[in-house]
Amino acid sequence: MPRDESGHPPPLLFHRGPNRTWSDERLIRGCLNGDDRAWSALLEKYRNLIYSIPMKYGASREDAADIFQAVSLELFSELPRLRKQSAFRSWLITITAHASLKWKRKQQRRPEDELTAENAETLETEPSADLIEEVEREQALREALAQLSPRCQELITMLFYREPPLPYREVAQTLGLATGSIGFIRGRCLKRLERLLAGRGFWM
Repeated sequence: MPRDESGHPPPLLFHRGPNRTWSDERLIRGCLNGDDRAWSALLEKYRNLIYSIPMKYGASREDAADIFQAVSLELFSELPRLRKQSAFRSWLITITAHASLKWKRKQQRRPEDELTAENAETLETEPSADLIEEVEREQALREALAQLSPRCQELITMLFYREPPLPYREVAQTLGLATGSIGFIRGRCLKRLERLLAGRGFWM
């Protein structure tokens, strides 16, 4: 199962009002109407996605946090001019990748170096198709996980997002289940997750 950059799924949100389970279009409408909760929910929904991209380019957590802040400011500034709300995720990936590539170019080039035609060719200018696909798959997994029942979310977190994964006995004790039932419930939760991913055009 793919993992995100931190090795853990994002925090679970079950409260009413705008939250990361809402569609992009619904959250964007709230943002454009000045709903601060919608802004918070939109950033929470895509926080791990935004952080993951600079880290794929070798950024530290601190540098990734700086890029996250820059992307958040650009998002706040440019969202009202977004023509197709259905294309929000692709647009967000693009601007985050460009910010990450800008950071990477600064790391590759020392201040005293001149940018010659030779070394300019070694600097990326656009995110690769493979990177975009990987980020899309990771986000689809996060959103599918958020649609599972709380028990399935807890179980999958303990079995797949812990290092090392917890043994069935500890999982059963934590969830108040019989140890022998964990394998069955695990399979049922993974089947549900697989169906949700398939509905988004992805497979486990």
